[in-house]
Amino acid sequence: MDERIDAGSGVEQQTRVPLSRERILRTAVELADRDGVESLSMRRLANAFGVVPMALYRHVANKEELLDGLLDVVVGEIDLPAKDDDWKTAVRERILSARRALLRHPWASRVMETRIQPTPVVMAYMDSMIEMFRAGGFTIDLTHHAMHAMGSRLMGFSQELFNDRSDTAPEMEAETYTAMADMYPSIYELFLAVSHDDASTVGPGCDDQFEFEFSLDLMLDGLERLKERETA
Repeated sequence: MDERIDAGSGVEQQTRVPLSRERILRTAVELADRDGVESLSMRRLANAFGVVPMALYRHVANKEELLDGLLDVVVGEIDLPAKDDDWKTAVRERILSARRALLRHPWASRVMETRIQPTPVVMAYMDSMIEMFRAGGFTIDLTHHAMHAMGSRLMGFSQELFNDRSDTAPEMEAETYTAMADMYPSIYELFLAVSHDDASTVGPGCDDQFEFEFSLDLMLDGLERLKERETA
């Protein structure tokens, strides 16, 4: 059965590179980067190859498996652990490499939050992170606590308590906060103190990268003190 879409009579069918799981996933990542992951479907992906959707199912069973595969591609872009650095520098640099990968694919963190079971690729990444702590002299018990404390930061993003992003015009937003001043004086004080960063994803006035590195360094410094206490 010919899997290609009939381009119509008189149009010469070009020789195609055979479909593979890797080609499908790479193209799906490109589509998600360009149009958003919400718009990604098996039909749209099939159209990108000029084939019927059924042709994709031989390589990717369904949309959920496709999303898992997209994350595998993103995780595959994270740098391997540095061998010569101390544990703290190595962990920090690898987590920042994960963050750079997620910034290249802004949809990836949202997809990660929907996954119930990690893929073998994600499991291998987490296994290597545990190994980095262990190689740095952490006990298995402290490593366990570190993994819980770091949470999603190990994957390069922070799960925020509230979604502070708003499409409200800055002037109207300022009026809203001013109206809340008497009821929530501390929130209002914070609103007045921060400088605006329109591209922020962690809230108006927040510098995403600074906030991420601030919390990362805070945790790594704390873990370092705990490790030194255990080995003292």
